[in-house]
Amino acid sequence: MSHAADTTADKTADDTLSVTGQASARGDTDDVLVEVRGLTRRFDVSSAWLNRVVRREGKRILTAVDGVEFDVKRGETYALVGESGSGKSTIAKMVVGLLEPSAGHVCIDGTDPAGAERAAMRALRRRIQMIFQDPYASLNPRWRVADIVGEPIRMFDLARGEAVGKRVGALLEQVGLSVGDATKYPHEFSGGQRQRIGIARALASEPELIVCDEPTSALDVSVQAQVLNLMRDLQRDLGLTYLFITHDLSVVRYMADTIGVLYLGRLVESAPREALFTRPAHPYTRMLLDAAPRLDGFGRVHATDGGEVPDPIDPPSGCHYHPRCPVATQRCEREYPPRRQVGGSEVACFEAERIRQY
Repeated sequence: MSHAADTTADKTADDTLSVTGQASARGDTDDVLVEVRGLTRRFDVSSAWLNRVVRREGKRILTAVDGVEFDVKRGETYALVGESGSGKSTIAKMVVGLLEPSAGHVCIDGTDPAGAERAAMRALRRRIQMIFQDPYASLNPRWRVADIVGEPIRMFDLARGEAVGKRVGALLEQVGLSVGDATKYPHEFSGGQRQRIGIARALASEPELIVCDEPTSALDVSVQAQVLNLMRDLQRDLGLTYLFITHDLSVVRYMADTIGVLYLGRLVESAPREALFTRPAHPYTRMLLDAAPRLDGFGRVHATDGGEVPDPIDPPSGCHYHPRCPVATQRCEREYPPRRQVGGSEVACFEAERIRQY
């Protein structure tokens, strides 16, 4: 099929797709474990009140996440990618309940944590766990591994007495460590081993959803591969669902089923893995893919847009990416494009059809 035919088909789909159609396009709601709708988080980064009065300054509000919407299906991996400061980790913290949204909501299996009663919230917390970015800072240096991994078991009353120790030993073996490691302290392990302890702790409460906040970015490349393989094996064996936060596109291609691309707190594109890597529909996504180093790219000039990420406190009008975008129009400067279906992607771009032709 020609590019012109592709464009015509895409335009027809765009014209007929309503908001309801977009929701149905995300998949059967029975298969959805996490629903994120209109998620927004603002931070007040103003100076102290007296300083503002003296300097005659107004408040300064940073919008870290702006109206983000996506679904995570059971048993799958949804990856969020973007440059530093795009809002990835802020979204992760709101999904697990470490931060309150300024607007919008997160539903876990149909339950909104913000409105849940205490008993329901406790049960929900057992089903959600997190693997942190820094394996050195995420473990209590004064606790033995048995206490670190066993804490969720005791907290949620999943076992008592000697059964806790047996469960801890089984978890350590499951992540590639030994039962004898339970008596050691975190400083006695390498970075990769510490991250395995973090994974064992996340598994201790028997969760359904694990939010992975750049779990391999602090590790050596060879160790990254081991940890990623472990996580894929655990997902297959235990039926886990991952929300995976990373900036490494090679990791995304290996781990993710669906990928969401963030720019200045906004979700600009969401697509299945192969659709996004073969025919990206947003210029920012294409820039990220073109700029990524490749083994076969020796001597290749890396394509970049030549710009810097704007100040998130005072972002550009309209589409935030238009100052860096090679196909931006005057409309992009005035209006923020609504999300719509273009081919296999859900994208916020007026010129998506042109991008897919390149």
